[in-house]
Amino acid sequence: MPKAPKKKIGKIAVVVFITLLIWVWADRALDEQFVVPGGAAVTVARSDPALRVMLNDEASVSIGSFVLKGPVSKITEVRRGLSDGSLVMEFFLEPTAAGMTTPGEYTLDVLSFLKHHDRIRQFGVTVESCEPRGVTVRVVELFKKQVAVGCIDRDQNPVIAATVTPAQVEMFVPAGWTGEAKVQMSESEIEQARLSPISKTPFIQLGTETREATTDVEITTPSQQYRLVEYTITTATLGIAMSPALQGKYLVDIVNLSEVLSPIVIRATAEARTAYMTQPVPAMTLYVRDDDKRTTQLQRRAVVYNLPPEFVRRKDIQLKNPQPVEARFRLVPISEKTQATTTP
Repeated sequence: MPKAPKKKIGKIAVVVFITLLIWVWADRALDEQFVVPGGAAVTVARSDPALRVMLNDEASVSIGSFVLKGPVSKITEVRRGLSDGSLVMEFFLEPTAAGMTTPGEYTLDVLSFLKHHDRIRQFGVTVESCEPRGVTVRVVELFKKQVAVGCIDRDQNPVIAATVTPAQVEMFVPAGWTGEAKVQMSESEIEQARLSPISKTPFIQLGTETREATTDVEITTPSQQYRLVEYTITTATLGIAMSPALQGKYLVDIVNLSEVLSPIVIRATAEARTAYMTQPVPAMTLYVRDDDKRTTQLQRRAVVYNLPPEFVRRKDIQLKNPQPVEARFRLVPISEKTQATTTP
């Protein structure tokens, strides 16, 4: 009698086991193919700093047609991960593991690479097809060299008079490379560096690939009082801007023109001063509005100084007197002006 419960438990275990086998078999029998939207990418994993490894001369190559196959449950998980952003179809090529450590050219069998990739195995699916099937892998040897460091702002313009310590860093670069490493600074960082040094990591650009140095540098920028020099511009020009509705119909009579054209005093770097004086637009502009024609009385309006925008953003140029000069003017209909000059 005591053996009966054991037999019953054994039978239940067998039934459960067989049921699980049926579920697993049914799941596998319902394999589904899935074309990954947007494809995938193979990217070089950077391991040896003395080597530059490129796929079709880029750091990454796109896999346009990428088809997975697997049980419905696994394909559903892949779909869900792609949909919520938790899954990214990017596969890293380890040059050392692939035996691509000697300079030269190799051919990567992309389909075989993906089929045996650990991430694909983790997904529990297989790769049915992909395009391209093969890519060219080019391995270039890099050489250690002391490289000068320069500073640029967010617009890629040099940060004038910035001091970098140390002035050079050791980096791996291609043979015969003559460029310099860069540190990019935001406007707030440039301002901060006027008060105390800031630390940044230099980088070089090899095609579309960015490589950083292993050491940081410290940057300081001069304070405004030492960086900007005072200049007086005695040949300032004035432009008048008006809409087509006024052009050819009215003349602008500026009664204090000599005052408006009085010397302009700026504080600027030498480069900014030259840019301001040689730019194709006038040094300042008086903007006339359409409704100015409604009165014959003298009107007052501040002129706009056309300081070069890129130098203004970098705080390389400013007016010594921030208060712009005011023009006193009236609009005179051209017909009246003509009549006045032709009347005997």
